Amino acid sequence: MTTTLKSTSDYGNDHGKPIKAMSVDSGICHGLINIIYPLARRVVIPFHFGQLTVTGQENVPKTGPVILAPTHRSRWDALMVPYAVGKPVTGRDLRYMVSANEIYGLQGWFIRRLGGFPVDTGRGGISSIRHTVELLSNGEALVMFPEGNIFRNGEVNPLKPGMARIALQVESSHPGIGLKIVPISINYSQPIPKWGCEVKVTVGSPISVADYSTKSVKKGAAQLTHDLYTAMTNLDRSYSATRKSEVRSQKSA
Repeated sequence: MTTTLKSTSDYGNDHGKPIKAMSVDSGICHGLINIIYPLARRVVIPFHFGQLTVTGQENVPKTGPVILAPTHRSRWDALMVPYAVGKPVTGRDLRYMVSANEIYGLQGWFIRRLGGFPVDTGRGGISSIRHTVELLSNGEALVMFPEGNIFRNGEVNPLKPGMARIALQVESSHPGIGLKIVPISINYSQPIPKWGCEVKVTVGSPISVADYSTKSVKKGAAQLTHDLYTAMTNLDRSYSATRKSEVRSQKSA
């Protein structure tokens, strides 16, 4: 099966602003990572949030290419993912595909140094996709939010097809590479997480991309997107059921 690189419009556009051309080089700085993430893990997150529970961390492969696919409910997700499955837990540095609208100025400098690289959702952005394929082909762990934007409705929203197409591109270019996609559910007890908000991060079982590479590109990408959506939804439903049970118990106490 042969796949072709598609436009990054498959990932949605946060603001619809015109984007200048920019390098996709992440310029990752391990020294800064070794300062920022431990600070967030030990100080910022414990101070801001109440009870924080993480389950399923063993589902993240320790080696080989992997796409981490979390739900996207808040900007806090950018810290919750490394908190749950970052280097202190899995031993792996994480790379991030980030909207080009967020990669300018001081914020952009920090994002690049922490492993982020821009994807221009308003233009073709083929260079961003090629960089993504290269990272995965080299066995990296990449974070991609398949919903494309932040949604605060407490549900898994329709997924953009771009992730599946990229995954199939990597698998077809490197047969047997063993690319996995790991669904992750991040749930906050408040739509806009405020001080004391509770958080539950649930890491699901990995999906093997090779299982979809025997189909046509269109059918394979569609089925992979559907199965990922189902996996993410099931993780979310599990949290919702547990949360409702806890609320009922508190009311009856």
